[in-house]
Amino acid sequence: MTSLASRTVAALRSEHDSLAALVPALSAEQLTGTSAASAWTVADVLSHLGSGAEITLAGFRAATGESAAPGPDFNQGVWDHWNALSPQDQATGSIESDEALVTALSAVPDARHDELRVKTFLPEPVPFASFAALRLSETAHHGWDVRAGLDPSATLPDESAAVLAEHLSGGLAFLLGFIGKPKEAAEPAVVEITGTPYRITIDDSTRLTTEPLPATATYSGSLESALRLLYGRLAPEHTPDDLTVTGNITLDTLRAVFPGF
Repeated sequence: MTSLASRTVAALRSEHDSLAALVPALSAEQLTGTSAASAWTVADVLSHLGSGAEITLAGFRAATGESAAPGPDFNQGVWDHWNALSPQDQATGSIESDEALVTALSAVPDARHDELRVKTFLPEPVPFASFAALRLSETAHHGWDVRAGLDPSATLPDESAAVLAEHLSGGLAFLLGFIGKPKEAAEPAVVEITGTPYRITIDDSTRLTTEPLPATATYSGSLESALRLLYGRLAPEHTPDDLTVTGNITLDTLRAVFPGF
């Protein structure tokens, strides 16, 4: 069976190729139009992805000994550079920057996937699979922000959703602790996601788990829509008509618990 690290890198490549096929055809009006991240234009989102790829690649090259660790002012310099670009250059540069990162991650031999550790914003270096998943978490949802700004019915790719769910219920479980606002729920809940082994648990914290806990509510929707829910991207205009939530929590409450970023 293909390793989780390999599947994560493959999902990153697929996400990249999707944006690389879409972005060059966007008009100036589309680039400056509002994305699904309402405070940002489409170009703003692409700039965020491009600068993020540049910063991530610099950290990765330092971890693998290809270059020195970036200095304390590196990130701000990257952001200043990208913020000064025109919308068109932000769009073009984003694809180029992300290609460089995905190519570098794809070049890591399978034999190194388990032993390679990479420094991030976390106190300790993380396994390569988790490092790639942190980038996928950004790319998949901000890529959706771009596509949904053009088409409100856009969805996450099933491959990305499946890989991210595996990470969020494992090594990246802490992310939902950052994202979730459990106090928005009136009582604890265990929400089963139909057709999957996953449950969303809400008590003192928020988690995604495969533990067979007794469910108090049912989320009758796809895994990809559940991932968008967890990342605050399931507003009414982006919610499938046949999606329902039953039990001791409502969909509106779930949206409040997971406001996104």
